[in-house]
Amino acid sequence: MGSIGALEEHLQYPIARRDESVVDDYHGVKVSDPYRWLEDPDAEEVKEFVQEQVKLTESLLEKCEAREKLRESITKLFDHPRYEAPFRRGDKYFYFHNTGLQAQNVLYVQDSLDGKPEVLLDPNTLSEDGTVSLNTLSVSEDAKYLAFGLSTSGSDWVTIKVTRVEDKKVEADTLSWVKFSSISWTHDSKGFFYSRYPAPKEGEGIDAGTETNSNLYHELYYHFLGTDQSEDILCWRDSENPKYSFGADVTDDGKYVLLNIGEGCDPVNKFYYCDLSALPNGLAGMKGKNDLLPFIKLIDEFDAQYIAIANDDTLFTFHTNKDAPKYKLVRVDLKEPTVWTDVIQEAKNDVLESACAVNGNQMIVSYLSDVKYVLQIRDLKSGSLLHQLPIDIGTVLGISARREDNIVFIGFTSFLTPGIIYQCNLGTEVPEMKIFREIVVPGFDRSEFHVNQVFVPSKDGTKIPMFIVARKNILLDGSHPCLLYGYGGFNISLTPSFSVGRTVLIRHLGVVFCIANIRGGGEYGEEWHKAGALARKQNCFDDFISAAEYLTSTGYTQPKKLCIEGGSNGGLLIGASINQVLLY
Repeated sequence: MGSIGALEEHLQYPIARRDESVVDDYHGVKVSDPYRWLEDPDAEEVKEFVQEQVKLTESLLEKCEAREKLRESITKLFDHPRYEAPFRRGDKYFYFHNTGLQAQNVLYVQDSLDGKPEVLLDPNTLSEDGTVSLNTLSVSEDAKYLAFGLSTSGSDWVTIKVTRVEDKKVEADTLSWVKFSSISWTHDSKGFFYSRYPAPKEGEGIDAGTETNSNLYHELYYHFLGTDQSEDILCWRDSENPKYSFGADVTDDGKYVLLNIGEGCDPVNKFYYCDLSALPNGLAGMKGKNDLLPFIKLIDEFDAQYIAIANDDTLFTFHTNKDAPKYKLVRVDLKEPTVWTDVIQEAKNDVLESACAVNGNQMIVSYLSDVKYVLQIRDLKSGSLLHQLPIDIGTVLGISARREDNIVFIGFTSFLTPGIIYQCNLGTEVPEMKIFREIVVPGFDRSEFHVNQVFVPSKDGTKIPMFIVARKNILLDGSHPCLLYGYGGFNISLTPSFSVGRTVLIRHLGVVFCIANIRGGGEYGEEWHKAGALARKQNCFDDFISAAEYLTSTGYTQPKKLCIEGGSNGGLLIGASINQVLLY
């Protein structure tokens, strides 16, 4: 409390007006909300309050002698080439690359893995001020076209454009009012599915990125190349459920379009499918009609999550948490939709994070074991284990391959590994893993650092995993500044990853950096998630506070040198933890 009081003597915080007139009635319980006026970003009073906060922050940072030295060190460390795993479409390979200090990654294309790379799309050139970014993209099956979505000023609203891969010519196609959408091409490369909201009526203009009203009546469309958006085919809508959102994916065999329906952030969805080959005149025959696509409802309840992994005609394999909080793989024949069988049963302790069908009848499955990734190759039909893939303690960023591919690219990172892309050849008797590309940060020496994982008992005795990253051989005398990060929500797992900024703090300022894997995340599956949600939200705060107390009691730091951080849902965590510690 003494240190907080000392800060308040030097820092004059802007006064946040309390509006005592705002009171909600929740089932007879009166709850005041005196700061609701701050929820309007366009109000002059809010703008003034934000600017006062900016001035206060700048006045403090201006006095920081190490600020420019830190900026210089961080800039040097960021100035290194970075790559993402390549993916194949048709006879070409595509990948993202950043030379070092580019604001956005650049998309490249090459005719083979050894071919000369060419810039296909550079988002850094899309606007003078750099506020236009690449939101989503999809390459057609024949690799002739790239459809991509652009976002302005960080907005969720997206405009979809199309460019020809061969000569980089941007087509006239322009799709507006797109939001929360993927892009999925049909295999004839004539067009793609996407999702959008109805255009606003006259006088209902939208200020991109700052609007606070909710969007309703999401719709699924199909766009034919070379046509105006007004001619797009409305494939699905649900006027009785305005909060539903829709996402479509075309299966690897090109026969089906799959419709995933969501409502909210919970890991649950409805699952419909449409046999494109059964349409009398194909999608072109739907033009000018008011009929929706004839989707068949396989899963019509929000009881679990269902993600299609692969299909052999009507035989589908799904990744699901149905009666399996740590997830499993199941199979169903669309001809017998009530008969489901397990392919890989739920593990006792580890979470089945993902599965990717590759090399014909194999799949790579990814497990999360005590917040560390494990990779396996399994038989797609039986689920039996074929090989264990050797990876270090860290995070699998993604698996780049489709079912037809026997060459798989695996992205990997850890606290002490800036990034590795492995190339795995499944065409050999024993899968061959080799480094395809490795990201090297000049001046970074992983031998200077040490990573430790501890399990901290929370208030109710639950063991909470926590990673501790520090310089090697530090003394546990309480002298170190410490940065503790947490999130605890929406089934999101905080796994090991490399951070230039945090590395600078550890190396030059002696900071101990920690991540607490508190309940509410997905580190141990759906039960772990639900244990920190809704009425059990207090568990998140208890877990985080217990992690902080561990760091002080074991000598990593002391209360006045402990800093806590969290973004988005983690901001709620930080606010609650500060207030609960101060009040109780």
